[in-house]
Amino acid sequence: MAGIEYYGTGRRKTSTARVFLRPGSGTITVNHRDFGHFFTTDALRMQVRRPLQLTETSDKFDVLATVSGGGVNGQAGAVRLGLARALVEFNAELRKQLKKDGLLTSDSRIKERKKYGLAGARKRFQFSKR
Repeated sequence: MAGIEYYGTGRRKTSTARVFLRPGSGTITVNHRDFGHFFTTDALRMQVRRPLQLTETSDKFDVLATVSGGGVNGQAGAVRLGLARALVEFNAELRKQLKKDGLLTSDSRIKERKKYGLAGARKRFQFSKR
């Protein structure tokens, strides 16, 4: 049984997460740090734990995630997607449940690029009549 591992990649905004599921007791480690210290707010912790709670597998696996890029919200979203994908790799029957809750859908919203002649992506410079 040793050596069994399920993998999923998650991306959100500019963050990328590599998530590994290993049979265990339910500890979550992100970038070699305790999950509670990495994601400091309850909202982010809940967001990351959602796939495990939905499939009732939170005490069956140890989660090891490495995440890079972006901010904490994007990173939490990336870990969540990676976790959901790894769970589907573990058991394809969980797919329907996760898909119904929208956990397998990648959130493709990213920052819009700045355009020339404008102050930002869409904001214009102040108009002056004279």
